[in-house]
Amino acid sequence: MAEPDWQPPPLPRRLTDPVRPVLVGVAVWVVVLIVLALAGGPGPWLWAAVVGIGLGGIGLGVLTLQRRANARGSKGAQKL
Repeated sequence: MAEPDWQPPPLPRRLTDPVRPVLVGVAVWVVVLIVLALAGGPGPWLWAAVVGIGLGGIGLGVLTLQRRANARGSKGAQKL
């Protein structure tokens, strides 16, 4: 018996776009950084917040590069 050619509908863009969760994560780390900076001196959590913000920035940069490559039609570009 042949399998049907039915495909599920694609997910809405708001569920597949990774930019919003990354921005929310960076915003949370910024709030943590501000609270920790106001509460006292440097500590491991303060540095964790700084690293979290930096990694979020790197993630946004990677997403931007992927979208540019996809827009150019690059063969190895990840489809978002």
